[in-house]
Amino acid sequence: MTTEQNPTTTDQQPQVEEQSAAQNSSPAAAVGKIVKSEEEWRQQLSAAEFHVLREAGTERPFTGEYTDTTAAGVYRCRACGTELFRSDEKFESHCGWPSFFAPLAEDRVRYITDTSMGMRRVEVRCAACDSHLGHVFEGEGYSTPTDLRYCINSISLTMDPR
Repeated sequence: MTTEQNPTTTDQQPQVEEQSAAQNSSPAAAVGKIVKSEEEWRQQLSAAEFHVLREAGTERPFTGEYTDTTAAGVYRCRACGTELFRSDEKFESHCGWPSFFAPLAEDRVRYITDTSMGMRRVEVRCAACDSHLGHVFEGEGYSTPTDLRYCINSISLTMDPR
């Protein structure tokens, strides 16, 4: 089951809305911003980038370019260039992937409940091109302002230093 999630304006907890499998079959069209064919994405992205961004794959932990990066800058979607996160919201979680406690703005990402691994997780996608970025977790006890950890694949991002 796939569900669309929209954060509430009153607290940090996402609000879940049901989405049918038919609606999910063409999510990029539903986003309505950047729509490309599978072939166009394959031409633009490397095989590894395509696997993570377009097929919701995951890069191996502790191998990504930005896992330990501490430089100041803006993180963008590798597929479309949309600004997603700032280094000010990045923190050390020691989980093997870059971690952020908040996106640049809530309209830059969208949330989908993911039950594919036999547990409930919340997938994070770029709102502009519908590319898979990673997952967001809550209540893990990190000392961050939001109690959220956006666990994002490095390969889903590029970084513009300030």
